Amino acid sequence: MDKPILVLQMQRMGDLVLTFPLLLWLRRLHPGREIWVVGEERFFSGMYPVSPEAVYFPWTAAERLATRGYSLVLNLSHRPEAAALAGRLRADEVIGPHDDAGGVRRINGAWQLYRASLTGCNRHNRFHWAELNALDCVPLAHIAATRFDPPRRLPPAERSVGIFVGASDAAKRPSPDFLAALARECLRRGLRPVLFGGPGETEIAAAVARGAGERLLDLSGRLSLTEFVAVGQSMALFLTPDTGPMHLAAWSGLRTLNLSLGNVNPWETGPYQAGHHVLRAAISCRGCWQCDRPALCCHDHFNARRTALLAERLVTRGAPGEVRLPGMELAATGKSPETGLYDLLPYAEAASLAPSARDAAGRFWQAFFGWRFGLWDEAMAVDAAAGLARFHPPLSAALGRSLPPFVRGLAKGLSGAMPEDFWRSAPPFFRPLASWLQLFLANGDFALPVRREALAAAEACLGLLR
Repeated sequence: MDKPILVLQMQRMGDLVLTFPLLLWLRRLHPGREIWVVGEERFFSGMYPVSPEAVYFPWTAAERLATRGYSLVLNLSHRPEAAALAGRLRADEVIGPHDDAGGVRRINGAWQLYRASLTGCNRHNRFHWAELNALDCVPLAHIAATRFDPPRRLPPAERSVGIFVGASDAAKRPSPDFLAALARECLRRGLRPVLFGGPGETEIAAAVARGAGERLLDLSGRLSLTEFVAVGQSMALFLTPDTGPMHLAAWSGLRTLNLSLGNVNPWETGPYQAGHHVLRAAISCRGCWQCDRPALCCHDHFNARRTALLAERLVTRGAPGEVRLPGMELAATGKSPETGLYDLLPYAEAASLAPSARDAAGRFWQAFFGWRFGLWDEAMAVDAAAGLARFHPPLSAALGRSLPPFVRGLAKGLSGAMPEDFWRSAPPFFRPLASWLQLFLANGDFALPVRREALAAAEACLGLLR
């Protein structure tokens, strides 16, 4: 019997749902081979009907898993116990964090190490989590060729819209006052809002219902995940912050409008399938790793009346039309024809303008790392660097001035004397490279071949930007 593939995904519900595309690709690449998943039972037990074919195990079964051998162990968790388990298992190949024979934490796989380097440093990342899960073991051609069914479009008479009231982090959650106003505005436009939430969010839902001043159907805390998917079949739209239920809704074909606020980056964790929408504040600090402002200023940009109007257009027309959203940016999820990977496609004026400096930087780093890790050839990185110079000459000039101090700091690091704050002290544009270099060197114990590879990557980057 073929040795199974084992995936360790012991994070939250949304992380598990974003593993589903990986399971689908592995099933297609390895027909007949069993795929096992270790996860949180409270999440996977309710998602059997919509999960790709896999055998699920709870964490409590981890010790029994050590009695088998595996063709591949893929650890997608950052929990220490997951790395310890990955290091103990007998496997032909291990990808992701694992403890080596000496108890030292290592990361195998170029893309898993890249993802780890994004901790606190993800401002310019343009790779979606669902694809980062897979890029070390699934060819880009398979990912690029995958087309999921578009979200359902219900008959015009079906005007129920779900509003999810919770999120794992309070910073990602709209206030009850905003949600109450949103529900009122939806009612005013002939939509029928239905409140959703987990068992811990019933009080928030009750506050929203009271604030709305109308009788609302409140399903918070009353549905299993299986029931949530079933009820979602009757919803024309799901308005939601970045949550596990958002990913489950998108995976099951429920059209979503992601209210992306707080410390989330929709390039990483927006609805993965094409045809959904992401609404976020048009401010420079959006998509942060952790908010360091005195207040959550991105929340202030969301307007209940305009959001409800947008929802009504998406329900009745399937597209936003000419809705004006001052201070906001609306994008549709899709697939880039250039890379074959996840993309956010801006609407209205933003689509016809030159890319912002931030977007141009994000495109450059995606092209650069994709080239260095073998997804495509150098031409895409050369083109992205040329775009920086063409659309943002002042930024390009500033990068040239910041190269010498960055190179001096890197030279110290390559000698083995890299300070802990190396990446944080780098110019902001260069931090994706600095963070990856720092982790890459440490992961390889600053060995000579590792230093040579790090130097080659740095020289390649600087050569593009000179």
